Amino acid sequence: MTAPHPRTRRAIALPLGTALATALAFLPNISASAAEGTASQAAATTAVSDTADAASLSYVVNVRPGTATSSSLKKAVGKAGGTIVTAYDRIGVLVVHSSNADFANTIRRVRGVESAGATRTAPLSAQSTTDMGTPKVLTAQEAAGAGAAASDGQDPLESLQWDLPAIKADKAHEKSLGSRKVTVAVIDTGVDDTHPDLAPNFDRKASVNCVTGKPDTTDGAWRPTAAESPHGTHVAGEIAAAKNGVGMTGVAPGVKVAGIKVSTEAGFFYTEAVVCGFVWAAEHGVDVTNNSYYTDPWYFNCTDDPDQKALVDAITRATRYAEKKGVVNVAAAGNENYDLASDEITDPSSPNDSTPGDRVVDPSECYDIPTQLPGVVTVAATGAKGIKSSFSNHGLGVIDIAAPGGDSTAYQTPAPPATSGLILGTLPGGGYGYMAGTSMASPHVAGVAALIKSTHPYASPAAVKALLYAEADATPCTDPYDINGDGKVDAVCEGGKNHNSFYGWGTADALDAVTK
Repeated sequence: MTAPHPRTRRAIALPLGTALATALAFLPNISASAAEGTASQAAATTAVSDTADAASLSYVVNVRPGTATSSSLKKAVGKAGGTIVTAYDRIGVLVVHSSNADFANTIRRVRGVESAGATRTAPLSAQSTTDMGTPKVLTAQEAAGAGAAASDGQDPLESLQWDLPAIKADKAHEKSLGSRKVTVAVIDTGVDDTHPDLAPNFDRKASVNCVTGKPDTTDGAWRPTAAESPHGTHVAGEIAAAKNGVGMTGVAPGVKVAGIKVSTEAGFFYTEAVVCGFVWAAEHGVDVTNNSYYTDPWYFNCTDDPDQKALVDAITRATRYAEKKGVVNVAAAGNENYDLASDEITDPSSPNDSTPGDRVVDPSECYDIPTQLPGVVTVAATGAKGIKSSFSNHGLGVIDIAAPGGDSTAYQTPAPPATSGLILGTLPGGGYGYMAGTSMASPHVAGVAALIKSTHPYASPAAVKALLYAEADATPCTDPYDINGDGKVDAVCEGGKNHNSFYGWGTADALDAVTK
């Protein structure tokens, strides 16, 4: 099993060895073979093909927000060889397709255009050849053993979930399961709402397919196909699997969960889809979004590049709009053991939809989006021993909070009856399986944020985040950090007990979320 990027990212070998790389499954930017989709997805694909030939790219064009797209701009887009797919006038973002290689340069010169850039480097029809990774499926024997070990009041698989007591979620559930008036949207690869642990809590009205950049509200369009990654379904279970005597238990098993599908069948999370996802969440009653991916094709988007700057601009507008509408946005920090506060990072994976190559970037000017955008809660991962996961990115002033994301059992072994150092989650088709990554840490924090919102229903996003950080358990630096015991320091933690580069303000606390 390969190890994709955080937030449904591309498969990337981890620096600490192939054994760990084969034990982890992270996020998108990776999908494998595309297969026949649902009728709604096929229709969406046809719609894209009708507006662009095989050489077409997708673009975002950013203009002054709040006004309808002017006739002069529409004419300019057409004159430059572009076709407007949709326009998010409230944030000033247009999604455009064009086969004109000079479209971006041309449209940037048009009066009123603030930035514009291609959202990908490969044509619209391109497919990924990178495997996103598959979960370790829970066997019938393991499930039976877990059921026998379950305590009174626990769901059958809850004894395998070491991550719940790690953030005191088990104790929190004795006080509150969360409010059904609160919805967490999983912006991801899609959610299987027919799963028996998700169906009781699924919010259909807040669910959608945003893959093309334009909402598809066909019933079930938010579900992954058989060929697509189970990542989004896994994340949804971590957040809100019902406490119903079936399977596992989510961090906030009483809240609602929605699926906002933004990943192509090939596993790419492109800007137009991510923008659509945040705007949809903002306008459909969502309280918290979980974002366990990075936006393709650039791991880091550098603002001195006009194309990449436009992507940062577009998604920043979308996340800020969502927050103004009352949404708390939570995102995974990434799985490369990068110090995101360092002076430079070598990125070997971008652009991941064509031909990647090594490039040295300055993290203060090049951003992993959406996790490094203003206002977004950036989540690092911890393992079963409560210390930074071997793969988790870190950085003083970048990481806001930490939560269980799992790790190789060889590095961090859970206490019995749990048997795996990875994180248990729901899988499409009614199954369960293990995955690991900051992709799994982020939904734990999203769940805690949902519990805070349940306890304080009128709290603003700023207030929810303030409580999230204030209630976190202070977690001091792990120093020295030699996760594999080879005598070499694998990462350096900076800061004090109450705020540092590994754990931010500390480890999320679900019990405080429902009692304070």
